[in-house]
Amino acid sequence: MIGDVLTSSILFEALRKNYPESELHYLIYPHTKPVVEHNPFIDKIIEYDSEIGKDAIKFLKFLKLIRKESYSAVIDIYSKISSAIIAKYSGAPLRLGFHKHYTQPFYTRTFNYKDVPETKAGLAIENRMQLLKAFGKNFPRELKPKLYISSKEKGSFRKKLVKQGVDFDQPLIMCGVLGSSSIKTYPKNYMASLLDTLIKEKTNGQILFNYLPWQKTQAQDIYNQCNSKTQSRIFIDIYEKSLKGFIMNCANCDLYFGNEGGAANIMKALNKPTFSIHSPQIKKNYWAIYENGKNNRSVHLEDYSSIVFKKTTNNVDLKPEYFSKELLKFMHFNLKNPNQRGANKEIS
Repeated sequence: MIGDVLTSSILFEALRKNYPESELHYLIYPHTKPVVEHNPFIDKIIEYDSEIGKDAIKFLKFLKLIRKESYSAVIDIYSKISSAIIAKYSGAPLRLGFHKHYTQPFYTRTFNYKDVPETKAGLAIENRMQLLKAFGKNFPRELKPKLYISSKEKGSFRKKLVKQGVDFDQPLIMCGVLGSSSIKTYPKNYMASLLDTLIKEKTNGQILFNYLPWQKTQAQDIYNQCNSKTQSRIFIDIYEKSLKGFIMNCANCDLYFGNEGGAANIMKALNKPTFSIHSPQIKKNYWAIYENGKNNRSVHLEDYSSIVFKKTTNNVDLKPEYFSKELLKFMHFNLKNPNQRGANKEIS
Protein backbone atom coordinates (compact mmCIF):
# COMPACT_ATOMS: atom_id res chain seq x y z
CA MET A 1 0.00 0.00 0.00
CA ILE A 2 2.76 2.47 0.95
CA GLY A 3 4.69 1.71 -2.22
CA ASP A 4 1.52 2.11 -4.29
CA VAL A 5 0.75 5.55 -2.85
CA LEU A 6 4.34 6.72 -3.28
CA THR A 7 4.58 5.42 -6.84
CA SER A 8 1.24 6.95 -7.88
CA SER A 9 2.44 10.38 -6.74
CA ILE A 10 4.37 10.68 -10.03
CA LEU A 11 1.10 11.53 -11.75
CA PHE A 12 0.95 14.83 -9.90
CA GLU A 13 4.31 15.97 -11.22
CA ALA A 14 3.29 15.06 -14.76
CA LEU A 15 -0.09 16.78 -14.48
CA ARG A 16 1.36 19.91 -12.88
CA LYS A 17 3.80 20.41 -15.75
CA ASN A 18 1.02 20.21 -18.34
CA TYR A 19 -1.63 21.97 -16.27
CA PRO A 20 0.24 24.47 -14.05
CA GLU A 21 -2.95 26.26 -12.95
CA SER A 22 -4.85 23.11 -12.01
CA GLU A 23 -5.77 22.12 -8.46
CA LEU A 24 -4.65 18.56 -7.71
CA HIS A 25 -6.00 16.47 -4.83
CA TYR A 26 -4.81 13.06 -3.62
CA LEU A 27 -7.15 10.62 -1.85
CA ILE A 28 -5.13 8.25 0.36
CA TYR A 29 -5.32 6.14 3.51
CA PRO A 30 -4.13 8.11 6.58
CA HIS A 31 -1.22 5.80 7.42
CA THR A 32 0.39 6.46 4.02
CA LYS A 33 0.45 10.26 4.36
CA PRO A 34 4.17 10.60 5.26
CA VAL A 35 5.25 9.46 1.77
CA VAL A 36 3.46 12.37 0.09
CA GLU A 37 3.91 15.13 2.67
CA HIS A 38 5.67 18.26 1.36
CA ASN A 39 5.13 17.11 -2.23
CA PRO A 40 5.06 20.45 -4.14
CA PHE A 41 2.80 19.08 -6.88
CA ILE A 42 -0.08 18.12 -4.56
CA ASP A 43 -2.46 20.88 -3.46
CA LYS A 44 -4.61 18.91 -1.05
CA ILE A 45 -4.49 15.51 0.64
CA ILE A 46 -7.84 13.87 1.41
CA GLU A 47 -7.64 11.08 3.96
CA TYR A 48 -9.95 8.11 3.61
CA ASP A 49 -10.15 5.95 6.71
CA SER A 50 -10.94 2.31 5.90
CA GLU A 51 -13.61 2.37 8.63
CA ILE A 52 -15.66 4.79 6.52
CA GLY A 53 -16.32 2.08 3.97
CA LYS A 54 -17.71 -0.21 6.68
CA ASP A 55 -20.42 2.26 7.70
CA ALA A 56 -23.05 3.07 5.06
CA ILE A 57 -23.97 6.42 6.59
CA LYS A 58 -20.35 7.57 6.94
CA PHE A 59 -19.58 6.40 3.42
CA LEU A 60 -22.54 8.34 2.00
CA LYS A 61 -21.41 11.50 3.82
CA PHE A 62 -17.92 11.02 2.41
CA LEU A 63 -19.29 10.62 -1.11
CA LYS A 64 -21.20 13.89 -0.74
CA LEU A 65 -18.00 15.67 0.33
CA ILE A 66 -16.23 14.34 -2.75
CA ARG A 67 -19.08 15.45 -5.01
CA LYS A 68 -18.92 18.98 -3.59
CA GLU A 69 -15.36 19.30 -4.88
CA SER A 70 -16.73 19.36 -8.46
CA TYR A 71 -13.77 17.53 -9.99
CA SER A 72 -13.28 17.73 -13.75
CA ALA A 73 -11.31 14.47 -13.76
CA VAL A 74 -10.72 11.53 -11.42
CA ILE A 75 -7.91 9.01 -11.82
CA ASP A 76 -8.49 5.77 -9.91
CA ILE A 77 -5.24 3.83 -9.71
CA TYR A 78 -6.69 1.48 -7.10
CA SER A 79 -9.58 0.45 -9.36
CA LYS A 80 -11.36 -1.57 -6.69
CA ILE A 81 -15.11 -1.56 -6.01
CA SER A 82 -14.88 1.01 -3.20
CA SER A 83 -12.69 3.45 -5.13
CA ALA A 84 -14.73 2.96 -8.30
CA ILE A 85 -17.89 3.98 -6.44
CA ILE A 86 -16.12 7.11 -5.19
CA ALA A 87 -14.99 7.92 -8.73
CA LYS A 88 -18.49 7.45 -10.16
CA TYR A 89 -20.20 9.46 -7.42
CA SER A 90 -17.74 12.33 -7.84
CA GLY A 91 -19.65 13.33 -10.95
CA ALA A 92 -16.41 14.08 -12.81
CA PRO A 93 -16.96 14.03 -16.60
CA LEU A 94 -13.64 12.19 -17.03
CA ARG A 95 -13.13 9.11 -14.85
CA LEU A 96 -10.12 6.88 -15.51
CA GLY A 97 -9.27 3.45 -14.17
CA PHE A 98 -7.81 0.07 -15.07
CA HIS A 99 -9.91 -2.37 -17.08
CA LYS A 100 -11.76 -4.83 -14.86
CA HIS A 101 -15.12 -6.28 -15.81
CA TYR A 102 -16.66 -5.51 -12.44
CA THR A 103 -15.62 -1.83 -12.28
CA GLN A 104 -15.62 -0.81 -15.95
CA PRO A 105 -19.13 0.77 -15.81
CA PHE A 106 -17.92 3.26 -13.19
CA TYR A 107 -15.37 4.88 -15.52
CA THR A 108 -15.55 6.83 -18.75
CA ARG A 109 -12.34 5.22 -19.99
CA THR A 110 -10.27 2.24 -18.87
CA PHE A 111 -6.78 0.98 -19.64
CA ASN A 112 -5.37 -2.54 -19.72
CA TYR A 113 -2.37 -3.42 -17.59
CA LYS A 114 0.79 -3.72 -19.66
CA ASP A 115 2.68 -7.02 -19.48
CA VAL A 116 6.07 -5.97 -20.82
CA PRO A 117 7.89 -2.78 -19.74
CA GLU A 118 9.18 -0.43 -22.42
CA THR A 119 11.60 1.47 -20.18
CA LYS A 120 13.82 0.84 -17.17
CA ALA A 121 11.15 2.43 -15.02
CA GLY A 122 9.25 -0.85 -14.77
CA LEU A 123 5.58 -1.73 -15.10
CA ALA A 124 4.50 -0.13 -11.82
CA ILE A 125 5.51 3.22 -13.29
CA GLU A 126 4.46 2.68 -16.90
CA ASN A 127 1.01 1.32 -16.06
CA ARG A 128 0.24 4.43 -14.04
CA MET A 129 1.60 6.87 -16.58
CA GLN A 130 -0.45 5.38 -19.43
CA LEU A 131 -3.67 6.63 -17.81
CA LEU A 132 -2.59 10.17 -18.64
CA LYS A 133 -3.04 9.41 -22.34
CA ALA A 134 -6.71 10.21 -21.80
CA PHE A 135 -5.83 13.90 -21.46
CA GLY A 136 -4.48 13.99 -25.00
CA LYS A 137 -1.29 15.84 -24.12
CA ASN A 138 2.34 14.86 -24.47
CA PHE A 139 3.15 13.20 -21.15
CA PRO A 140 6.40 11.31 -20.51
CA ARG A 141 6.25 7.52 -20.42
CA GLU A 142 7.91 7.46 -17.03
CA LEU A 143 8.84 9.58 -14.01
CA LYS A 144 10.70 8.64 -10.87
CA PRO A 145 8.89 8.81 -7.51
CA LYS A 146 10.41 11.27 -5.05
CA LEU A 147 10.17 11.91 -1.34
CA TYR A 148 10.41 15.47 -0.09
CA ILE A 149 11.74 15.64 3.44
CA SER A 150 12.74 18.39 5.82
CA SER A 151 16.49 18.79 6.35
CA LYS A 152 15.69 19.86 9.90
CA GLU A 153 13.78 16.65 10.62
CA LYS A 154 16.47 14.54 8.97
CA GLY A 155 19.09 16.22 11.15
CA SER A 156 17.01 15.63 14.26
CA PHE A 157 16.79 11.90 13.57
CA ARG A 158 20.49 11.80 12.73
CA LYS A 159 21.28 13.16 16.19
CA LYS A 160 18.95 10.57 17.68
CA LEU A 161 20.76 7.77 15.85
CA VAL A 162 24.13 9.06 17.09
CA LYS A 163 22.84 8.93 20.66
CA GLN A 164 21.78 5.33 20.01
CA GLY A 165 25.33 4.42 19.02
CA VAL A 166 25.42 4.85 15.24
CA ASP A 167 28.77 6.04 13.86
CA PHE A 168 28.23 8.09 10.70
CA ASP A 169 31.87 7.74 9.75
CA GLN A 170 30.91 4.17 8.86
CA PRO A 171 28.29 2.94 6.36
CA LEU A 172 24.73 2.55 7.64
CA ILE A 173 22.60 -0.08 5.89
CA MET A 174 18.83 -0.46 6.11
CA CYS A 175 17.96 -4.15 5.86
CA GLY A 176 14.43 -5.27 5.04
CA VAL A 177 14.73 -8.58 6.85
CA LEU A 178 11.07 -9.52 6.35
CA GLY A 179 8.45 -9.01 3.67
CA SER A 180 4.88 -7.90 4.34
CA SER A 181 3.71 -11.54 4.33
CA SER A 182 5.22 -15.01 4.54
CA ILE A 183 5.17 -15.58 0.76
CA LYS A 184 6.97 -12.26 0.25
CA THR A 185 9.69 -13.07 2.78
CA TYR A 186 13.10 -14.50 1.97
CA PRO A 187 13.78 -17.53 4.23
CA LYS A 188 15.09 -16.38 7.60
CA ASN A 189 18.09 -18.71 7.66
CA TYR A 190 19.11 -17.50 4.19
CA MET A 191 18.81 -13.87 5.27
CA ALA A 192 21.00 -14.52 8.31
CA SER A 193 23.57 -16.21 6.07
CA LEU A 194 23.66 -13.20 3.73
CA LEU A 195 24.10 -10.83 6.66
CA ASP A 196 27.03 -12.90 7.92
CA THR A 197 28.61 -12.79 4.47
CA LEU A 198 28.03 -9.06 4.20
CA ILE A 199 29.67 -8.25 7.54
CA LYS A 200 32.52 -10.66 6.89
CA GLU A 201 33.40 -8.76 3.71
CA LYS A 202 32.29 -5.28 4.82
CA THR A 203 33.34 -5.32 8.47
CA ASN A 204 32.60 -1.64 9.15
CA GLY A 205 28.99 -1.85 7.96
CA GLN A 206 26.26 -0.99 10.47
CA ILE A 207 22.79 -2.47 10.04
CA LEU A 208 19.28 -1.35 10.96
CA PHE A 209 16.44 -3.85 10.70
CA ASN A 210 13.16 -2.94 8.99
CA TYR A 211 10.06 -4.98 9.76
CA LEU A 212 6.42 -4.49 10.72
CA PRO A 213 5.59 -4.14 14.46
CA TRP A 214 3.96 -7.57 14.63
CA GLN A 215 7.09 -9.17 13.10
CA LYS A 216 9.42 -8.31 15.97
CA THR A 217 9.77 -11.94 17.11
CA GLN A 218 10.67 -13.03 13.57
CA ALA A 219 13.22 -10.23 13.24
CA GLN A 220 14.77 -11.29 16.54
CA ASP A 221 14.94 -14.87 15.23
CA ILE A 222 16.98 -13.72 12.21
CA TYR A 223 19.26 -11.75 14.53
CA ASN A 224 19.75 -14.84 16.71
CA GLN A 225 20.75 -16.93 13.68
CA CYS A 226 23.54 -14.49 12.79
CA ASN A 227 27.03 -15.08 14.18
CA SER A 228 28.32 -12.95 17.05
CA LYS A 229 30.38 -10.66 14.81
CA THR A 230 27.34 -9.87 12.67
CA GLN A 231 25.18 -9.33 15.74
CA SER A 232 27.66 -6.74 17.00
CA ARG A 233 27.01 -4.70 13.83
CA ILE A 234 23.20 -4.86 14.03
CA PHE A 235 21.30 -2.23 16.02
CA ILE A 236 18.44 -4.53 16.91
CA ASP A 237 16.95 -2.03 19.40
CA ILE A 238 16.74 0.87 16.95
CA TYR A 239 13.22 0.81 15.55
CA GLU A 240 10.81 3.56 14.55
CA LYS A 241 7.15 2.64 14.96
CA SER A 242 5.88 5.47 12.77
CA LEU A 243 6.23 5.62 8.99
CA LYS A 244 7.56 9.17 9.31
CA GLY A 245 10.28 8.01 11.69
CA PHE A 246 11.20 5.13 9.41
CA ILE A 247 11.51 7.47 6.43
CA MET A 248 13.85 9.71 8.41
CA ASN A 249 16.00 6.74 9.39
CA CYS A 250 16.10 5.70 5.72
CA ALA A 251 17.19 9.21 4.77
CA ASN A 252 20.16 8.82 7.10
CA CYS A 253 21.15 5.41 5.69
CA ASP A 254 23.54 4.83 2.80
CA LEU A 255 21.69 2.01 1.05
CA TYR A 256 19.01 -0.67 1.27
CA PHE A 257 19.30 -4.43 1.14
CA GLY A 258 16.54 -6.97 1.70
CA ASN A 259 13.06 -8.07 0.69
CA GLU A 260 11.36 -6.14 -2.09
CA GLY A 261 8.56 -3.93 -0.81
CA GLY A 262 7.59 -0.50 0.44
CA ALA A 263 10.92 0.04 2.20
CA ALA A 264 12.85 -0.46 -1.03
CA ASN A 265 10.53 1.97 -2.82
CA ILE A 266 11.08 4.56 -0.10
CA MET A 267 14.85 4.23 -0.40
CA LYS A 268 14.67 4.61 -4.19
CA ALA A 269 12.52 7.72 -3.77
CA LEU A 270 15.26 9.09 -1.49
CA ASN A 271 17.78 8.36 -4.26
CA LYS A 272 19.50 5.68 -2.20
CA PRO A 273 21.02 2.51 -3.72
CA THR A 274 18.88 -0.62 -3.30
CA PHE A 275 19.46 -4.35 -3.61
CA SER A 276 16.11 -6.15 -3.44
CA ILE A 277 15.10 -9.79 -3.25
CA HIS A 278 11.84 -10.52 -5.08
CA SER A 279 9.34 -13.18 -4.11
CA PRO A 280 9.03 -15.87 -6.85
CA GLN A 281 5.25 -15.39 -6.83
CA ILE A 282 5.52 -11.78 -8.03
CA LYS A 283 6.74 -10.79 -11.47
CA LYS A 284 10.05 -9.00 -11.23
CA ASN A 285 9.35 -6.59 -14.08
CA TYR A 286 6.50 -4.94 -12.16
CA TRP A 287 8.35 -3.56 -9.12
CA ALA A 288 11.90 -3.61 -10.53
CA ILE A 289 11.81 0.19 -10.74
CA TYR A 290 14.67 2.08 -12.36
CA GLU A 291 17.20 -0.72 -12.17
CA ASN A 292 20.60 -0.18 -13.77
CA GLY A 293 22.58 -3.03 -12.23
CA LYS A 294 24.70 -0.62 -10.19
CA ASN A 295 22.75 1.71 -7.92
CA ASN A 296 19.52 -0.27 -8.11
CA ARG A 297 19.66 -4.04 -8.40
CA SER A 298 17.28 -6.89 -7.66
CA VAL A 299 17.23 -10.66 -7.90
CA HIS A 300 14.46 -13.15 -8.61
CA LEU A 301 14.52 -16.94 -8.74
CA GLU A 302 13.76 -16.79 -12.47
CA ASP A 303 17.16 -15.09 -12.92
CA TYR A 304 18.79 -18.38 -11.95
CA SER A 305 16.14 -21.01 -12.72
CA SER A 306 13.73 -21.65 -15.59
CA ILE A 307 11.13 -22.98 -13.15
CA VAL A 308 7.91 -20.98 -13.20
CA PHE A 309 6.32 -20.76 -9.75
CA LYS A 310 2.59 -20.47 -9.18
CA LYS A 311 1.17 -18.04 -6.62
CA THR A 312 0.30 -20.92 -4.32
CA THR A 313 3.93 -22.06 -4.11
CA ASN A 314 5.54 -21.31 -0.76
CA ASN A 315 8.71 -23.39 -1.02
CA VAL A 316 11.19 -20.80 -2.22
CA ASP A 317 14.73 -21.93 -2.93
CA LEU A 318 16.62 -18.86 -4.06
CA LYS A 319 19.82 -19.88 -2.30
CA PRO A 320 22.23 -17.20 -1.01
CA GLU A 321 25.11 -18.61 -3.05
CA TYR A 322 23.20 -17.78 -6.25
CA PHE A 323 23.69 -14.04 -5.77
CA SER A 324 25.97 -13.39 -2.78
CA LYS A 325 28.81 -12.30 -5.09
CA GLU A 326 26.46 -9.86 -6.83
CA LEU A 327 25.41 -8.47 -3.46
CA LEU A 328 29.00 -7.91 -2.37
CA LYS A 329 29.84 -6.26 -5.69
CA PHE A 330 26.85 -3.96 -5.19
CA MET A 331 27.97 -3.13 -1.65
CA HIS A 332 31.55 -2.37 -2.62
CA PHE A 333 30.48 -0.19 -5.54
CA ASN A 334 28.00 1.90 -3.57
CA LEU A 335 29.96 2.20 -0.34
CA LYS A 336 33.43 2.75 -1.75
CA ASN A 337 33.22 6.54 -1.61
CA PRO A 338 31.21 8.21 1.19
CA ASN A 339 31.13 11.45 -0.82
CA GLN A 340 29.22 9.71 -3.62
CA ARG A 341 26.47 8.28 -1.43
CA GLY A 342 22.91 8.98 -2.56
CA ALA A 343 21.24 12.29 -1.84
CA ASN A 344 17.57 13.00 -1.41
CA LYS A 345 15.12 15.82 -2.02
CA GLU A 346 15.26 18.03 1.08
CA ILE A 347 13.36 21.15 1.96
CA SER A 348 14.44 23.73 4.47
